[in-house]
Amino acid sequence: MDPITAGIFGTVLLLVIIFLLRIPVGFAMAIIGFGGFAYILNWNAATGMLGTELWNVFSKYGLTVIPLFILMGQICFYSGVNERLYKSAYAWMGEIRGGLAMTTVLACAGFAAICGSNSATAATMSTVALPEMKKFKYNPILATGSVAAGATLGVIIPPSVVLIIIGLQTGQSIAKLFVGGMVPGVMLTLLFLATIWYLCKRNPTWGPAGPKTTLTEKIKSLPGSIEMIIIFFLVMGGLFLGLFTPTEAGAAGAALSLLISVISGKMSWKKFHLAINDSLKISCMIMVIILGAVIFGRFLAITRLPFEAAGWVAGLPVPPMVIIAVICLIYVIGGMVMDALALLLVTIPIFFPVVTAMGYDPLWFGVLITVVTTLGAITPPVGVNTFIVASMAKDVPMTDVFKGVSYFMIAYLLCIAILMAFPSIVTYLPSLM
Repeated sequence: MDPITAGIFGTVLLLVIIFLLRIPVGFAMAIIGFGGFAYILNWNAATGMLGTELWNVFSKYGLTVIPLFILMGQICFYSGVNERLYKSAYAWMGEIRGGLAMTTVLACAGFAAICGSNSATAATMSTVALPEMKKFKYNPILATGSVAAGATLGVIIPPSVVLIIIGLQTGQSIAKLFVGGMVPGVMLTLLFLATIWYLCKRNPTWGPAGPKTTLTEKIKSLPGSIEMIIIFFLVMGGLFLGLFTPTEAGAAGAALSLLISVISGKMSWKKFHLAINDSLKISCMIMVIILGAVIFGRFLAITRLPFEAAGWVAGLPVPPMVIIAVICLIYVIGGMVMDALALLLVTIPIFFPVVTAMGYDPLWFGVLITVVTTLGAITPPVGVNTFIVASMAKDVPMTDVFKGVSYFMIAYLLCIAILMAFPSIVTYLPSLM
């Protein structure tokens, strides 16, 4: 078969072995990429490519940013930052109708800002927030939906591992991607809060108001959020002002989070060992996915499928924004059945040339598809966050969890529409760097 047909066949075969054979996505991409490369050229060329790419991938200094940010998030997780964040937000928001759900979203946003992981935020905030909302007789649909949706903010609000991968794959500045994701992350958080307000206004029994707290109690709760604010502003402020490279920002954030945890007495040797262990596991998983994506990308490159697809799409007799909308729809559908990181690594070599050929800002596109694919974390049939929350709330049917997140999908779609209509929301702050 000709190279383009081989590229299409290889892409379809990749999806088949991922979903039917359940082979981990990193290994699946490596196997198909290596086999396809050998088919089009020869075995010696494929083994040479494999050795070269192994060295090129794992010798990159830029990849060190990944384990450092993951370590920062794991240290904060094991030192109980999420619990203190929740108590602080609850003191200020808990007394209004729907306040506990709003507190959950704000705590998720705060924890996400230093964790950067959907699944970690969903798991930790479920253990903290769900029992509290159950105690105050919150409707399970609102309770589980706010946790599952709020946890997705971990991928959008920087520092985000997904934005790091996009930067490495497309050759963009990771620091500018981080800064570009700040306003969309805040905007989506506010849209989530507005969603909760509307649901509780329409259904007052869904989110009863909690007990009132005095101004003194509110002020006393502030130290619970100060450590997160300090870490976030050290990392993002250093990047924005050009004081840190992304790798140095990760190292500084990890060191500061460890220092704060030790000083506060919340970090034991056992917890530190668990944080290191989990950081290694997550980092190794991501590295394998990156290597597999690079090998599969080399296969696609020699088939010329991405370039032919880019030329065909760019030449369609429709407005460019229609093409962007179709690409976003593909990412939403892909996010329903595939992990966001894996989906991006498979599709970026195909769609990124299309977008740049049409003259769109690559920084804007990187943040936009991050938001779009993150929607998949709460979209059936996979929706990894919904499954995590459902496993924590064993007395809540899965259908109720999905019904809960469906209300927040509207906020996601509105956010995506705003970003498409006003790209400067993403690009303005990075332009000041």
